[in-house]
Amino acid sequence: MNNVTEFILLGLTQNPELQKLLFPVILITYLMTLAGNLLNSVTIFISPALGSPLYFSLSCLSIIDGFYSSSIAPKMIFDLISEKNTISFNGCLTQLFAEHFFAAAEIILLIAMAYDRYVAICKPLHYKSIMSRPLYSLPVGMAGLLGFIHGGIQLLFIVQLTFCGPNSTDHFIRDLIPLLELACTDTHTLGLLIAANSGSLCLLTFSLLVASYVVILRSLRSYSSEGRRKALFTCASHVTVVILFFVLCSFLYLRPMISFPTDKVVSVLYTLVTPMLNALINTRRNAEVKMS
Repeated sequence: MNNVTEFILLGLTQNPELQKLLFPVILITYLMTLAGNLLNSVTIFISPALGSPLYFSLSCLSIIDGFYSSSIAPKMIFDLISEKNTISFNGCLTQLFAEHFFAAAEIILLIAMAYDRYVAICKPLHYKSIMSRPLYSLPVGMAGLLGFIHGGIQLLFIVQLTFCGPNSTDHFIRDLIPLLELACTDTHTLGLLIAANSGSLCLLTFSLLVASYVVILRSLRSYSSEGRRKALFTCASHVTVVILFFVLCSFLYLRPMISFPTDKVVSVLYTLVTPMLNALINTRRNAEVKMS
């Protein structure tokens, strides 16, 4: 039985002057994220030069990044100018599910993109036969399904908890760690399960991606210098996205389920800055491919 019907978010900062400074910065970052990802998706869908499976995955990645930021940023921005920063219990669960749904879906797409680069570089003569439309459409469906499963598991973990007060937390989103710290029940075992669920997803995926790029780099030894340059160019944006995503993901979930002073900064990077940088990186790459 929960006595808590809403949570109080202390936000990024309680300093009024700093809030006024952060409001335009966060708002502009969010708008750039939406605009960049929208531009990527539209460009890929209308450009014949960007019709390969990789760019289909990139367009889906842009859409996911836009939704992912939108599940968190609007509330964060509103709280910077609002006197009362609260979120209902059901709203908290919705935000938690959306955050983990889109993050897990993005992870599946990053794996699909790594496989696409592996086939393109290591088996170029068989690329079109292997990466047929049904095959490269499959990861999109898998991303949605596994994202739903992962988000649902996190939700099941949280609904088992009892909240009887206090209900305020020094954060701007309702993520797993702040919720565990507010629970009235013993969360030691549940914290380990959550770390195993989210942490293992980050670690396993990152290991698979690193292994795939080790294989790709080994295969480049037989390429000419020009061939190596082109192959590395096709991989550079993907590797950058992977590093940005998984370094922050690992910091948040491959650790004990307790808060650290840097959590809010990392969460801003993870939920706002990384999707914006993804959009900028992919926009530049799409423009270079269209010009070549």
